[in-house]
Formats: sequence, structure tokens, C-alpha cells
Amino acid sequence: MIKIAIPNKGRLHEPTINILDRAGLKVVDFGERRLFASTVDPEVQLLFVRALDIPEFVHDGAADLGVTGLDVIMETNYDVELILNLNFGKARLVVAVPDSSSIRSPRDIKSGARVATEFPRLTTEFFKKHGKKVEITKVSGATEIAPHIGIADLIVDLTSTGTTLTVHKLKIIDEIIETSAHLIANKDSLKKFKKKIDGIVLSLKSVLLAERKKLIMMNVPREALEDIKRIMPGMAGPTVSEVAAESPMLAVNVVVDEEDVYSVINEAKKVGARDILVVPIERIVP
Repeated sequence: MIKIAIPNKGRLHEPTINILDRAGLKVVDFGERRLFASTVDPEVQLLFVRALDIPEFVHDGAADLGVTGLDVIMETNYDVELILNLNFGKARLVVAVPDSSSIRSPRDIKSGARVATEFPRLTTEFFKKHGKKVEITKVSGATEIAPHIGIADLIVDLTSTGTTLTVHKLKIIDEIIETSAHLIANKDSLKKFKKKIDGIVLSLKSVLLAERKKLIMMNVPREALEDIKRIMPGMAGPTVSEVAAESPMLAVNVVVDEEDVYSVINEAKKVGARDILVVPIERIVP
């Protein structure tokens, strides 16, 4: 049994369930108090754990794989294998000060400044790198209010859009790391269950490769094939087959980036393409 620890709530919970579903590991039965779940693969079980605890679960072998933020992985600093960037839950760990502060960069921070954060390890490393001796206070949530209630001069916190910081009259003066959800593995499990884990990783990669890709299908006159190949080279060139039609026609299929669909269709129409279909892609297996 391969056990995958995933966040039991928060911003990474639903996207993690979603990508596993799209990768073919759909939840079929929740266990007692929704602490675990079976998937369509009888050899794969999900464990629902606090995102902050997932690196420890994976390190200790309570889970073979885990999904959590890179920020959590780096903060907890457990010896786990970083396998795959899942490319969702993107955010930045930033240093922020009140709008009224004269601080514009880390160089302006005075010795002994008070910093509130949920990430004391990463914060300590950051200020050490900048040669600043600061007083770090660990908080649990609502970090952005710390400067306004007198317990900190500045904060280190996660932000996706910066809106929450703006609402609380804070400005960003530096960025520590960019983060997103990552798949991690127990190092012993990687050896013990290599074939199974490789299969899970391949399934997840196939979902990531398909994101923002579309399949364009069209019929084109035979004499326009070279023009079509120039217009839409695709991942490895278009797939071409004969069409049983009165005049010489070819069926052309190609995978393109979503942002290129509009221009490809318009250019293809100019050289005689017709019967054009645009189809979503669920997975691309390399």
C-alpha cells in the first residue's frame, strides 16, 4: 500500500484532490472521520494531514509520498526527496512593513527590529544572510496585524496577490522565496516502491503537461499541407491522414498552447482549412 499524505484543509486541499483525480487516483471511499481515503487504485491510499505536518509524516515513513507547499518543506527542513513541482498554490514569502515605515529594503532595518512570522527558520536564514540581528516572534495566523498591535516592526508572511497586505496597510520590501505545491517522497520508499511511485509520478506529470494545451483538428487541401505545417508545428509536428473526399483532402491534428489557438485557427483558415475542432486535453503521457 502506497500512502500519500495530503493537506486536510486550506488552500492546497481541493487542488490536490483535483490533480490526483485527473491523474487517475480518484477518491472512492472516505475513511473514519475523513482521516484517510481509498482511491480507484487499491494499492494507493490518501492520508489527510495538516500541511505543516506532511514533511514529518513523509520523513518518518508514516506516508510514502506527500503534497505540501515548498515553503513548508523548506521551513520544516526534514530529509525528504523533492520529486515534482505541481505548479499550483503559488505564493511568495515576503518581508513587509507598515506603509508609514521609512524602511525601503533590508538594508534599512535596524538591529533589534522585531519580526513576526509563521516561518522562523526561513526568516532567521534571510536576516542572517543580510547581516541583520533581529528579534523573531513566531505567530500562528493573522501575521499581518502584528505591526498594528505593537508586537512587531515588520512581518514575514505568505502572499498570493498582495491584496491582504494592502488591506492591512503593509508594503513589501523584499521576497524570500517563491512557493507552490510539491510532491515529496520518503527516501526509503523511493527504493522499496520504485515502480509504483514512478507510475504515480508519470500520471501526475501527464496532467501537468496537458495544462493549457489544446488539440486542434481540421481538414485541409492536400496542396496546403506545407503551409499548415509552418503555421502549427505542434509538439512534434502535426499528425496527418487521408480524408475520403471527392477532392484531395488531409485530416490534420496538432497539439498547441492554449494562447496560440486563436492565431493558429485564423492562419489556417487563410490557407483553406475547414471543419476545425478545438478539443481539451486531459493528459499527455511523454
